[in-house]
Amino acid sequence: MSVSRRALLTTAAGTAVAATSIAPPAQAAQKAPGRAATLGETADYAVAKLRAVAPGVSGFPVGTKFEKWTYSQNGDWVGGFWPGTLWMAWLHSGEERFRTLALASAEKLAPRQNDTGTHDLGFLFYPSWVTAWRLTGDDSWRTGAIRAASSLIRRYNPQGRFIRAWGALNDPANAGRVIMDTMMNLDLLAFASSQTGDGKYLDIAVEHARTTQRNFPRPDGSTPHVYDFDPASGAPLGPGTVQGYSPASCWSRGQAWGIYGFTTIYRRTGEREFLTTARKLADFALGALSPDHVPVWDYLAPQAPHDIKDASAGAVMACGLLDLSRASGEPRYREEALKLLTALSETCLTRKSTRADAVVARCTRNRPSEDGIEISLPYADYYLLEGILRVLRPDDIDRAIDLSTV
Repeated sequence: MSVSRRALLTTAAGTAVAATSIAPPAQAAQKAPGRAATLGETADYAVAKLRAVAPGVSGFPVGTKFEKWTYSQNGDWVGGFWPGTLWMAWLHSGEERFRTLALASAEKLAPRQNDTGTHDLGFLFYPSWVTAWRLTGDDSWRTGAIRAASSLIRRYNPQGRFIRAWGALNDPANAGRVIMDTMMNLDLLAFASSQTGDGKYLDIAVEHARTTQRNFPRPDGSTPHVYDFDPASGAPLGPGTVQGYSPASCWSRGQAWGIYGFTTIYRRTGEREFLTTARKLADFALGALSPDHVPVWDYLAPQAPHDIKDASAGAVMACGLLDLSRASGEPRYREEALKLLTALSETCLTRKSTRADAVVARCTRNRPSEDGIEISLPYADYYLLEGILRVLRPDDIDRAIDLSTV
């Protein structure tokens, strides 16, 4: 392991341990003029919605049908977002009910620590268990998150230097399939290395990020959803898609995962090529946005920019841009993030519905499969709140998810 990587482990571990000494959560911020007032009102609306809906939630929300949550009992790939959203509500409101519900929900994910059949363990365990540890100091959450990271690295293919996305470890189908979403699961591995002092987790995260960096971005900064490799030799085969329009298009939520994910791996390593890639992806996405600042589901589909929207892509992208602005020192990324958050607050909330369970509307889960077209999705609610709190309460968000840079 390199000297710089050893330094990272020491620095990150110290940051995380320090964060377990928790002050009481801040109460709701006073209203400020302009965008801050709009974002504060949106956070208040989200908390009020959660206050009404959360007691009746009977599983892990996966999406809405006729505006009501439908559930998975094991969490599917989205289980971490419900407890994560409750943590965001606790940070904003200080109401103990949200902390209690967040812990109870996160505990239901315990069986997934040993799940080797998915790459989504970061989505499952970072906003739930890592955040729980950082905000409570209870070491059982830390231990479980590390165990999940150990399950995740079993999906690493050393020939191709990638983490396989889908399928059981002994299933040859999809054995060489890599997707952009996995960039968001790498921070769980960085966390595991910082907490154990064992560099293997972060080494795998870095190798996967480098493989993604070499193969996904096109010269203009757009990306495909999927890239396939020969699982035996590791040789790259070419781009593909599942949730985008085509292998040559640019699925907007995947692009957002890339912006956020590459910025995060830069913060955990200090390797500037990751920051450069994050900026390249961000610049393409910003250039592809329509004037309303709500992303279409695919930036390069034939009907774009006059196409079905995906507000969840906007929420993820806003978080990534705020992070990127801080990491790069470029104010324009923050300004664009504020435009996204304001647009979502003004045009994509469920305010006019008396029956809606969710906060954010106008999300699209999987357009090619005609699955969840302009519905509500749990990750939209989570990332909208995360983005708003990054603006209004950066110290609180740092306590929850660790915004440090090595």
